[in-house]
Amino acid sequence: MKVLRPAAERGHVRTGWLDSRHSFSFGHYHDPQWMGWGPLRVINEDRVAPGGGFPPHGHANMEIISYVISGGLAHRDSTGSEGILRPGELQWMSAGHGIEHSEYNASDSEPVHFLQIWIQPDRLNAAPDYAQKAFDPAARREQWGLLASPDGAEGSLAIRQDARLLGVQLGDGESAALPLQPGRRYWLQVVQGQVRAGDQALAGGDAIGYSDESCELRITGSAGPLADILLFDLPR
Repeated sequence: MKVLRPAAERGHVRTGWLDSRHSFSFGHYHDPQWMGWGPLRVINEDRVAPGGGFPPHGHANMEIISYVISGGLAHRDSTGSEGILRPGELQWMSAGHGIEHSEYNASDSEPVHFLQIWIQPDRLNAAPDYAQKAFDPAARREQWGLLASPDGAEGSLAIRQDARLLGVQLGDGESAALPLQPGRRYWLQVVQGQVRAGDQALAGGDAIGYSDESCELRITGSAGPLADILLFDLPR
């Protein structure tokens, strides 16, 4: 099964400092057809104005991943962790039995553009945890790089779910392939740029969900800015 999620059909929330697009139901946006994709429950594409951000608030039993596209995101949480996340870096926060955190634009003059991703964990009420890691974008040029995994393989961030997050960057005519396995779900998210997934043209914000597919997924870059693509490999 394959389903297309066009960028223009996502939920949209706009406030004085936040412009957010929701791939799945979140907050005041509710669509019973888009409640998640397996344990992947949230992909919000957020743009936060200078000086804006999310004040301290709590979460529990959720793996929260942040991926900055441009700008800087300032993080602080109740475990004592804090830092500024920039493009090329990945932030993981496991809410566990409960954590309080804040996320603010680190700049007073430039917006921050990032993806906020939530994945349900494979265990409940674990101790909260946090990690942040820089990944060399060149290592993802025309080849899939592992960014997150259950066991921290290949220097990836270790998360509490049988899920893997991979990334690739493609220029015009460049391609990368990956076999899809039956019994798994996959979510292909185009962060920016233009690509073709098989015969399907996709642009920034577009996504395709795959379930129980057994094939080779080939992504090819198109003309324009360098394309940045994420792929979630998820349990059923």
